[in-house]
Amino acid sequence: MVNLVLFGAPGAGKGTLAIMINKFNPIVHISTGDLLRDHVKKSTPVGLKAKGFMDTGKLVPDEIVIEMVKERLKQDDVKKHGYMFDGYPRTLEQAKALDKVTKLNVVAVIDIDKDTLKKRILGRVNCPKCNRIYSTNNPKLMPKVAGKCDDCKEILIHRADDNEETFEKRWNTYQEQSVDVIKYYEKRKGLVRHIDSLTMLDIPEKELKKMLSLK
Repeated sequence: MVNLVLFGAPGAGKGTLAIMINKFNPIVHISTGDLLRDHVKKSTPVGLKAKGFMDTGKLVPDEIVIEMVKERLKQDDVKKHGYMFDGYPRTLEQAKALDKVTKLNVVAVIDIDKDTLKKRILGRVNCPKCNRIYSTNNPKLMPKVAGKCDDCKEILIHRADDNEETFEKRWNTYQEQSVDVIKYYEKRKGLVRHIDSLTMLDIPEKELKKMLSLK
C-alpha cells in the first residue's frame, strides 16, 4: 500500500493525475479542495470558517485543514487502500502535521509554468456531481459531449473562483509557500518525483506505475 501526495499549483493537473492512477490502483483520492467545498455546501463549522478565505482566493488556515485531514484519514477506505492527497499539504506546517499521523511514500510534484497554467484555469470546467475536471481548450480533456460529464451526464459548470484575479492570488501564494514544502520533502532521498504537466497525459501506465512505485 502506497501513501502519496500530489503536489503542484492549483490547476496543475493533480486531479487529472489522480484519475489516471485510479484506473489501475484503488488508492483513495482525497482532494482537500473538494472536502472544503463540501463542508461549505453543507454549512458545517469547518465550512463556515473556510468560506471567506476560499471566496477571495486565500488559503484556508492550517488549523482548519489539518483537523479535517486527520478525520478523513481515520475512515475505512483509506486504511484499506492508502491515500493520495490532492491540494495537501500546501504549507510546511501542514507537511509536518501529516508526518505525525501517517507515513508518506511518494511526493509527485507536477511542474507547469504560469502562462500555461493561467490559460488552463480560465478554460477549466467540472462536473458538479463527481467533480471530474474537463477543459474547453485542451482536446485531450474535453468531454465526449460538449458541456456534459462523460460519467454522470451532468451539465458542466465553471467555478466562480476560476477567474483571473483569483488565479493571480493563488499563484503568488503557491510560489511563496511551495519552495519550503518541496525542500522539506527533498531531504528524504527518493521521496520526490517530478512530472511535467504538459506531457503527463502521454505517460504510459507501466511507466507511471514505476515512476510512483505503484502496482
